[in-house]
Amino acid sequence: MVRGKIEMKRIENNSSRQVTFSKRRKGLLKKAYELSVLCDAEVAVIIFSQKDRIYEFASSDMQRTINRYHKHENGSGQTNKVEVEQYVQHLRHESAIMAKKIEILEASQRKLLGNDLDSCPVEELQEISSQLERSLRSIRERKGQLYMEQMEQHKARERFLLQENARLREECRAKPRMEFSPQEKRASASVSYEKAGASASAPINYWSQSSMSSEVATDLLIGQPIVRAVDRIAA
Repeated sequence: MVRGKIEMKRIENNSSRQVTFSKRRKGLLKKAYELSVLCDAEVAVIIFSQKDRIYEFASSDMQRTINRYHKHENGSGQTNKVEVEQYVQHLRHESAIMAKKIEILEASQRKLLGNDLDSCPVEELQEISSQLERSLRSIRERKGQLYMEQMEQHKARERFLLQENARLREECRAKPRMEFSPQEKRASASVSYEKAGASASAPINYWSQSSMSSEVATDLLIGQPIVRAVDRIAA
């Protein structure tokens, strides 16, 4: 069976807590013994129970291991303290240098923007002017380079379109034309002639029938009669 996950908190039941302490104490001492034997390590374990009982295990001599631990702790503690102080001093020095550099850069930026120039000598003003000219020259060179790259891209696009146009023309010329027989040509010509005659002989209807009848019934004209376009067509 798979053991459930035990929540890491104090066991409230006294009997259960005592049983767990006994089992885990034995397991811990066993693991310490195995570590000392398998890895040839100097191991010392001291356990105080809730009732102030002491349980211990030492692979060699407990007191010697404790003295060795105190000696190592004191030496490493002093060494670590010195190293930490040196590292802090180094960080402070680096921070001061960076703050100075930032201050110089901010002052230079203000001067390049045309501010705080009252206290600048002539030599510094000349240096600022030369720096601005160099920057402007670099900007113009980069701008010209970008223009040339764009122009080359447009030329390449133009060449591609010309080649595509020439290819399409060749394809159109290579397509075979449709040939008609003499009978088909005569039939097509007669059909076209009939259509043209029908369109020429058809009367032009400029007004509807209702509008013509309305004009005849209601218009009263004095003088010579006016010949309308409809009458001419009808004649």
